Amino acid sequence: MSEKHKHESAVFVLAAVGLALITILTGWKLKQLKYRLINEPGVALFYGMLLGLIATFLPPDQAEHMGNMGNMSLNSTPHMVTVNVTTNDHCPRHMEKETFDTEVLFNLFLPPIIFHGAYTLHQKRFLDNLGSIATFAFLGTIISCATIGACIYGFTRLMVMLGRAADGDFFLTDCLLFGAIMSATDPVSVLGLLSELHVDLELHTLLFGESVLNDAVAIVLTHAITSYSQMGVGHTFDPPTFFLSLGYFLGVLAGSFLLGFVFTVITALLTKFTRLYESPLLETSVFFLLSWSSFLLAEACGLSGIVAVLFCGLSQARYTIHNLSSAGKTRTKQLFEVFNFLGEIFIFSYMGYVLLTFPHHVFKALFISGTFLSVFISRALHIYPLSFLLNLGRTTKIPCSFQHFMMFSGLRGVVAFSLAVRDTSTEVRRTILTTTLLLVGFTIWALGMATEPMLRCLDIRVGVDADENPEELSLEVATGSSDTTPDLWSRLDYKYIKPALTHCGPPLTDSLPQWCGIFARLFSSPYVHKDEEQLCETALHKTTLSAIWKKQRTPCMRGR
Repeated sequence: MSEKHKHESAVFVLAAVGLALITILTGWKLKQLKYRLINEPGVALFYGMLLGLIATFLPPDQAEHMGNMGNMSLNSTPHMVTVNVTTNDHCPRHMEKETFDTEVLFNLFLPPIIFHGAYTLHQKRFLDNLGSIATFAFLGTIISCATIGACIYGFTRLMVMLGRAADGDFFLTDCLLFGAIMSATDPVSVLGLLSELHVDLELHTLLFGESVLNDAVAIVLTHAITSYSQMGVGHTFDPPTFFLSLGYFLGVLAGSFLLGFVFTVITALLTKFTRLYESPLLETSVFFLLSWSSFLLAEACGLSGIVAVLFCGLSQARYTIHNLSSAGKTRTKQLFEVFNFLGEIFIFSYMGYVLLTFPHHVFKALFISGTFLSVFISRALHIYPLSFLLNLGRTTKIPCSFQHFMMFSGLRGVVAFSLAVRDTSTEVRRTILTTTLLLVGFTIWALGMATEPMLRCLDIRVGVDADENPEELSLEVATGSSDTTPDLWSRLDYKYIKPALTHCGPPLTDSLPQWCGIFARLFSSPYVHKDEEQLCETALHKTTLSAIWKKQRTPCMRGR
């Protein structure tokens, strides 16, 4: 790398850091003024657009360089960009030079963002609402993908009729791919809004839980549709290829979940059977690197890194956290919180920058209008019907006001952008990128600013504090208590998985049959702390448990 290129790269990084600092200070000032209509992602998006606007007025040579630095990977070449240079003899030659790789940005910041969302989920409320959250996230995302894809396909047919597009520009697979991308709601923006306003805890759990799991389904759907398009079946429906893609969808989803849990098992056993807790710095470092590795290994194996790190975060919060020291718990939470905060600032700033500097935007008015309309239609078609079906079996019903707000608050952001930006080699994919950026800006600014007035209009409680002490909540999750009657999974989790991975739960020597004695002794907790044993016993007497918990009630053996 030449000295000039090193200098230019340093200037670009310095501009990004300066932009982040300005965003942080602006967000802090807005909070001081109690202005809650826009949060950090919206501010970062604005400043990114401002930097892009400045870049457009720079001298041509500097503007070209900044465009190359910022817009790398917006073509089919993932690690370098080819620039045509004309020599004096008017014969073009090609020069390759290193540029900013957006894959580095996503690999660095996207995993902590997704992990933080899963790791900070309210465990008890999440488990109590798991059925509803999974229904909205899995079935709802599929409904949303199909609805958006069908609506957009109809609009593309209208564009052909009006002469705004050629027949064959957009196929059904392209529209379904776009539907999968647009189905990914943004947990970062949702969490920022809900936490800032302290909305009703039940609504917070439903929305945030849905947005976290929804990303996993949208990502795997996108990969499945892409694989179907690449199998050489043309643009006609081929049943064998369809079922092969469906198998790919289920295989990637299951494999990614399993890989994420494997890293949780490794982390939990390391923190359980070693004395890493004596050094919180080493404990936090091991926890962070193993969690991040779940994303990297999944990507290297052809699975979904986002799904792997998502399930890793969910399971780390349920198991490994109970093996960490008090300092380790605090440090891991703060470390991922910082990465999440910086990641959202850098990625949203980059979105704003790309929106104004990407040289190959494709603006199609009917396509964009159809997208905005179909997004709201798809949100309504899966929130209201699924809420009605869920309320048939829920003890605590989802009120109409919650349903209206859930339909309204489908913000798009980091994941949708990361899926759209990975391939811009065709006009269709560039149209998808342009429309995605516009929709992200609209949902972050317009819907974000309308959130508080909407809450007041629907008479939904705000300013609500958590009604449970975090330490009590952690203990309740550790001992397996729940407001609902424990099912088969809960019994297995309480009797076998928690005792094997943590210092909590009944001894494995009591739970497992005698012929598993070697396994039971191998994975039994090596530490027993009398004070914490008494603490867990006291907490159990204060909690209303079902019959199964009463039979299995034993001290929580947790060594520190």
